[in-house]
Amino acid sequence: MGIYENNQLIHAYETTDQTSEALPLLFEGILKEYQPIRLFFARGPGSFMAIKITYIFLKTLSIALGIPLLASDGFAFNEGRAIRAMRNLYFIKEEQAITTVRLEEPVEQHFTLPKRLKEDLFSDEIEPLYMLPAV
Repeated sequence: MGIYENNQLIHAYETTDQTSEALPLLFEGILKEYQPIRLFFARGPGSFMAIKITYIFLKTLSIALGIPLLASDGFAFNEGRAIRAMRNLYFIKEEQAITTVRLEEPVEQHFTLPKRLKEDLFSDEIEPLYMLPAV
């Protein structure tokens, strides 16, 4: 998670905690120090539960604070590499279509915050990209 000022990353937060535990704790601290004017998030694809929890949490926060919520797919944060769905099944994005493929070799899963936020990658289309049924 990151804080941007004038679209420049000024503070990054990282945790290995579960999404349901991390979001409230991170935002408790963030809201004491900052007054967000917009919220941006990756709407998937990825972990069904993490996406669902993130969406519900941020949508609620957006309504409570009266600020816009904008979303992009997760490929904007991993240089367009395949995103693990489960076992050897991965999501890939070709042009604008997201599909799944089986890959024999694991793909490294590094997601990073850009130093400069490109707002044109985000839209008000915020419905989660679940892509696979819950298991």
